[in-house]
Amino acid sequence: MRLIPPAVILSTLLCALIDAATIPTEHRQRHNGKDHGVKERRLEPGKGKEKEGMDKYFHEPGGSELGNHYDSRYHHGIQDYADRKDTQLHMLKAYLTFFNDNRLETWLAHGTLLGWWWNGKMLPWDWDIDTQVSGSTLAYLGKHYNNTHYEYVSKDNPSVKRTYLLDVNPASIERERGNGLNIIDARWIDTRNGLYIDITGLSETHPDDRPGEWVCKNYHRYHTTDLYPMRETMYEGVIAKVPYAYDRILTQEYEEKALVLTDYEGHRWDPIVKEWLQKSDEEVAEEKKEKEAKKKEKQEKKKKAEEAKKAEEERKKAEDQKQQEMIREKEQKEKEKQKEQAAAKRSQIEDQKQGPTTPADHVETPLNRPNESQLDKDGHAVADEETDRKESTQQIQGT
Repeated sequence: MRLIPPAVILSTLLCALIDAATIPTEHRQRHNGKDHGVKERRLEPGKGKEKEGMDKYFHEPGGSELGNHYDSRYHHGIQDYADRKDTQLHMLKAYLTFFNDNRLETWLAHGTLLGWWWNGKMLPWDWDIDTQVSGSTLAYLGKHYNNTHYEYVSKDNPSVKRTYLLDVNPASIERERGNGLNIIDARWIDTRNGLYIDITGLSETHPDDRPGEWVCKNYHRYHTTDLYPMRETMYEGVIAKVPYAYDRILTQEYEEKALVLTDYEGHRWDPIVKEWLQKSDEEVAEEKKEKEAKKKEKQEKKKKAEEAKKAEEERKKAEDQKQQEMIREKEQKEKEKQKEQAAAKRSQIEDQKQGPTTPADHVETPLNRPNESQLDKDGHAVADEETDRKESTQQIQGT
């Protein structure tokens, strides 16, 4: 029974649980690097040129993001939306048919696998088609099918005839990343325009340290139980295979939002027809306008928030300055007060050192100053007879 894409049936498929130890013998034998008598080449560190890696094999015209999706040898310009979809559709059908006819195992990967999850078709905005093979299958392709030119005739429309090139990278024997220039191990190329399918191999590069871990040169890692046993399904009307734990693989690579987001890259998911429909130019323009308006509103809010924050910072700064001035003023007054107290204390000490210069009873005051009647003509004080008499009497009594 072939697996139906989950987003189409909208339910969880019931599948038997497997254990790494119970993987069928034929799977272990087919992927241990010995099934075709070809061993993978694993580089060891410190091996001179091997460590440096080979020069880049596949080349793209570049110039733009879209230009990176063409092989330079067959590139004649960027295709429009309709032509690109048509090219990818027949290219993928031809690829799967070739592998099925020759009993070669391959499976869907990355965005191509995500497209299958939704409706068993390619994502219409995706320029990449990605597939994977085991390292041993990759070695077998290089030995027996490299530079194969496959003549394709569409079963649905016999007038559609194409030629595809299976080109295996000579650096595919290097199962480590190396210098990073040859992470793509092989390509299935449309010789009319240069669009291609990327083929990457998975290998157990460190079976002793990390047994059961399958790695490509771009650091995507999978466990044996993530991959096997493969699930058979349909993709664009052709028999295809997907990894056993496709859901876990997708959520790890794209997060769960990729499985629920229904509006993306100018397309909208229609749950009734189960298709990604391209939006009209008017819809795109309107959404762009709304997006720009929201962006502008967000920028204005951000600007206002920054201005408010700046104003608050200035207010706090002014308060801090005022507070500092008050503290300095208080400290200055305190210093002046201490200075005055110190000066007064010094003056008191000086007075104590000098002592009184005139006895207090000899100091002439308004109370003991003689009046004019008590002065003689020369201004000298004249003794008061009554006072003298009283003083004499007191003296006699005292004796």
